[in-house]
Amino acid sequence: MNPPQLFFLFLLGLALGSFLNVVIYRLPRGLSLATPGSFCPHCGHRLRWYENLPLLSYLLQKGRCRSCGGIISWRYPLVELTSGLLILFTFERFGWPAGAIFYLFSLLLLAATFIDLEHRIIPDEITLGGLLLGLALSPWNPLVTPFRALVGALCGAGAFYLLGEFYAWLRGREGLGGGDHKLLALIGAFLGPWRLFPVVFLAAASGLGAALFLFLLGRRRLSGGSALPFGPFLALGALATLFLPRGALFFLFPTVY
Repeated sequence: MNPPQLFFLFLLGLALGSFLNVVIYRLPRGLSLATPGSFCPHCGHRLRWYENLPLLSYLLQKGRCRSCGGIISWRYPLVELTSGLLILFTFERFGWPAGAIFYLFSLLLLAATFIDLEHRIIPDEITLGGLLLGLALSPWNPLVTPFRALVGALCGAGAFYLLGEFYAWLRGREGLGGGDHKLLALIGAFLGPWRLFPVVFLAAASGLGAALFLFLLGRRRLSGGSALPFGPFLALGALATLFLPRGALFFLFPTVY
């Protein structure tokens, strides 16, 4: 791709990231995604067009609402920038139409991550809706066939469901949320059954690393009752499996690749 095309893609990614922020904020709160227009979550001030420019408005307003001076969450520019970079990575690596498929997949993971971090839930609109989208797009997905997408979804949902039931039987309490196995079903629909192995391994490794880091900071005790949302780590494992060089994945998981 030439520089103008990359710049246009980046701007498109920023704009879609801005909409994704609307989804992340409103969907778990049961608010409409269409109306009203964007507003300040502190004072309800309706944002004018120049207050709602992706990334740029946050920088010009120094991270504060122009009306009440309330602090705008760092999540907004982070999601917009990440969305802009993801669209470049997916289209540069996979081209069209696979790049569009995996970009949509990445946006679903991004939304699931930030909703799970804040609310400890992953809405069915993202997991089940994304699962159906993955199955519908499987004929154009170079990593799966329609059959493998279906098997991947069933394996993702079934494996985590059984693991969660075993943990509940063993410990007497829920260990994995229902949204986790639905999210892994979504991931399986896009990546297929065999890639679920590196996804789960990388998710578990990154989750353990995060727990140890928080423990060393003194912010969390390591115990069976400690709880970290696992959705973000599944999303990280899926994106790593999608974007890591094939040679690195072959080295780490030779039986899969």
